[in-house]
Amino acid sequence: MSVAAVTEYRGTPKDTQDQFHGAQLTYIGWIDHLMFCAPFAFPLPPDMPFGAIVEAVLPGAVGTHPDFASIDWSSVEWTKNGEPFTPDLSASLADNGMRHKDSLTFRTPGLTGVKGSST
Repeated sequence: MSVAAVTEYRGTPKDTQDQFHGAQLTYIGWIDHLMFCAPFAFPLPPDMPFGAIVEAVLPGAVGTHPDFASIDWSSVEWTKNGEPFTPDLSASLADNGMRHKDSLTFRTPGLTGVKGSST
């Protein structure tokens, strides 16, 4: 059943970057690891090195997963907003082209969830 709006929707977003005190929202999801049902949203500073996601952000968020310690970060496949992405770990999020509310996913070849649950 289709629905037609009677009037144009006019709303003011409440999650614009200026609401995050200099940070930008970054959504990060781990493909094939359904222990975490949805991507996490992190308010991250644009000048933070991308490598800090690997070294500081992800261990605190998904480090309890049994596969986490086995990740070969040199073989991780990244996407940004659904497109293949090769980050420069030493460059900032901004220098990697990351913007407010961008979505990152990472796939870890050979690791497919608890006891292969994602295969």
